[in-house]
Amino acid sequence: MNFDIHLTKDFKGKRYVERITECIPVEDKNEYTFDHRNEKTLEGKFDKFFDNATHYFTKVTDRQLYRHRNILEYVDGEYIITNPITDKNIKEMRNNMDETDLEAFDKFVEKHWGNVRKKETV
Repeated sequence: MNFDIHLTKDFKGKRYVERITECIPVEDKNEYTFDHRNEKTLEGKFDKFFDNATHYFTKVTDRQLYRHRNILEYVDGEYIITNPITDKNIKEMRNNMDETDLEAFDKFVEKHWGNVRKKETV
């Protein structure tokens, strides 16, 4: 499971959870094109080659491995649910719960996101 819990301390020394962030792995996409084979001119072939080279070097040098999204935030003295947890992490969380925890968790999900996303436990 990919969560980051951000702790902070206020000016009085009180520690609290500032936010919980879900780190979502980014799936690698093949954005390369083989259109150069259809090009009639050398200039067209070079253009397609440089497009592919640009995609390649962007992946190598600026590769984004995760997207980050806050699930819970502490705002004005209270905790606010800001975004739903992904189905994949809900499934993984459910797989690590006993029946009592599952029931409470499903009620929590239904309360905050409107529908219980029950997944088969493995």
